[in-house]
Amino acid sequence: MEIKVNYLDNLRQEAKFDDFTVITDQPIRYKGDGSAPGPFDYFLASTVLCAAYFVRVYCNAREIPTENIRLSQNNIVDPDNRYNQIFRIQVELPDDISEKDRTGILRSIERCSVKRVIQNNPEFQIEVVDNIDEDAQALLMGGTVEGESTWIEGKDLPLEQTIANMTGILERLGMKIEIASWRNIVPNVWSLHIRDAASPMCFTNGKGSTKEAALCSALGEFIERLSCNFFYNDQFFGPEIAGSDFVHYPSERWFQPGEDDALPEGLLDDHCLEIFNPDGELRASHLIDTNSGRCDRGIVALPFTRHSDGETVWFPSNLIENLYLSNGMSAGNTLAEAQVQCLSEIFERAVKRQIIEQEIALPDVPEEVLARYPGIKAGIDALEAQGFPVLVKDASLGGRYPVACVTLMNPRTGGVFASFGAHPSLQVAIERSLTELLQGRSFEGMDDLPQPTFNSQAVTEPNNFVEHFIDSSGVVSWRFFSARADVEFCDWDFSGATSEEAERLFGILAEDGHEAYVTHHEDLGAPVCRILVPGYSEVYPVDDLVWDNTNMALNYREDILGLHALEEDQLADLLERLEESELDEQMKIVTLIGIEFDDNTVWSELTIAELKLLISLALGQYEDALDRTQMFLQFNDNTRDRGLFYQALTAVLEIALDDELEFEDYYKNLSRMFGEEKILAAVGSVNGDVRFYGLTETGMNLEGIDRHQRLITSYQKLHAWRAANAER
Repeated sequence: MEIKVNYLDNLRQEAKFDDFTVITDQPIRYKGDGSAPGPFDYFLASTVLCAAYFVRVYCNAREIPTENIRLSQNNIVDPDNRYNQIFRIQVELPDDISEKDRTGILRSIERCSVKRVIQNNPEFQIEVVDNIDEDAQALLMGGTVEGESTWIEGKDLPLEQTIANMTGILERLGMKIEIASWRNIVPNVWSLHIRDAASPMCFTNGKGSTKEAALCSALGEFIERLSCNFFYNDQFFGPEIAGSDFVHYPSERWFQPGEDDALPEGLLDDHCLEIFNPDGELRASHLIDTNSGRCDRGIVALPFTRHSDGETVWFPSNLIENLYLSNGMSAGNTLAEAQVQCLSEIFERAVKRQIIEQEIALPDVPEEVLARYPGIKAGIDALEAQGFPVLVKDASLGGRYPVACVTLMNPRTGGVFASFGAHPSLQVAIERSLTELLQGRSFEGMDDLPQPTFNSQAVTEPNNFVEHFIDSSGVVSWRFFSARADVEFCDWDFSGATSEEAERLFGILAEDGHEAYVTHHEDLGAPVCRILVPGYSEVYPVDDLVWDNTNMALNYREDILGLHALEEDQLADLLERLEESELDEQMKIVTLIGIEFDDNTVWSELTIAELKLLISLALGQYEDALDRTQMFLQFNDNTRDRGLFYQALTAVLEIALDDELEFEDYYKNLSRMFGEEKILAAVGSVNGDVRFYGLTETGMNLEGIDRHQRLITSYQKLHAWRAANAER
């Protein structure tokens, strides 16, 4: 994690990281102002706070109340060496906690991350750089052994060379990549989380049987998502990029809508139009991209090659971002390697969907087959030893598709997690299923797994597949666990030279009657492939283009960002449009308008329901505002502080609407209950002195929205690189 420090007045300093700011000072006796804890005080507090966190995690998992659990820490300093200290953490536990849980709580404290880092003698490297912001040295693990060449199946270059190549690409772009976390809870299963230090919203997860393989996976995914603009999906690029010669890629083409908002000629092909516009409801306005929001420029489309005949087909950027998310994109050492990974991912998700929706019972992979892969077997045995039964299934549907499945059961909670993996090699497919299963997970994290069901409607509901795609948290049918398989086990193998594997996978699509559309990006220095298979590889339903399109943001973004400057008639118009839209009232404004507001702000948690409430207040519609306030409090999952403000507002509104009540009679005790600041804010919201309490002013230039500005800065690096390479 990158932490930047700024000097403030006197000895005060601020440390900025992610969306947080920490202020430090020094005591008056050290010439400070004593206005904040010192750096060393924060360090001392972090150890016991971290210990307390792990106690809470343990207790939450076992439904043990924490109200009467107390922790404290004292530091015993060696009088001869003040840097030699004993950290004594004491825990006070209620009498009704069992001896087993007492032991478990003490063991949970041993897992404290701060404690473990201290105990492992962290190394400090101090260096001078010309410019912190421009220094793009990758903050990755301490390198690989020079001269070593570790080859694994599925990679066309050694892991060490792959890491070096991909790290070099990110350095040239000026992006600092840092490792936020590692996981290795069972043998031969590694995962990690990496992110752009300057823009943490740009992150990926990697997995593999070794830490080097996992790092390759994470770096490859990072480059794939840069090349395909996935990090910036649904997000507003800002007016500067929206007005550039190109918005997404130099190869893009803009199409003007036809008469009466008809789809323009030259967009998509007949095969795609049959799938994406079966009832003729799709209009040109549905395909305006939300990233630029430039309706005047028309529809921005990207070139894809139809695999069957090599013809170019233009796909609207809007259509891709609405339906496909990250499905079918990959980076590789070679183009063939990237294609194999793309196609494997497409089959993995499509076959998974078929199995889950049709409630197919899969055959077990026999023990003698698993015995061929001792590394995989060791990881499974470790999970079993922890009390998690594991099922390894053949998901090839009779040898038709290169897909495997590893399913974990949690007897403590009754939850299950069905993880799928795909690759032309059965071994790699099973390995990917296992590493996907544990990617970023702890043993405690297994307690959140959903329970299976015999309710077919819950399993086949379209959003269930979306949940499976996003984080595999969807529901699985109990029929999936039947000992009587619906298909026979097949000891399949589609492997060969990488180019042969790619053609075999393309061939399966063709045999099933599907058309593939392919685009390649090599401008960053690594082959990246994106493959769309209309009618097969979509994540969201095609109907979303008409009924739930991300470019709904264009109807609201400018007005919401300029909320404070709107006149009464403009506010009334915005409220009317929100009412008529029939959008989910609990949808966050972040999602609605494609702006990443800073965390821990009112903007970041603002919902459509709360926005309507605040507009009603600004318009003096007090009865409506009271109804909306009571509804907010009923469904509130916002912060406690925000909830208290609306409790105060409820009281003030009820007094204002009752002719027999006088506010002066209640001011003193309302202030004692909610605090004077909240009461004054509530009164000001009613009498018009305060508008949109808690929402800082901004606009289309995104003033004060640091988080989104950092995202745009990240995209500007990519955009500038593409512009420079397009001119060569």
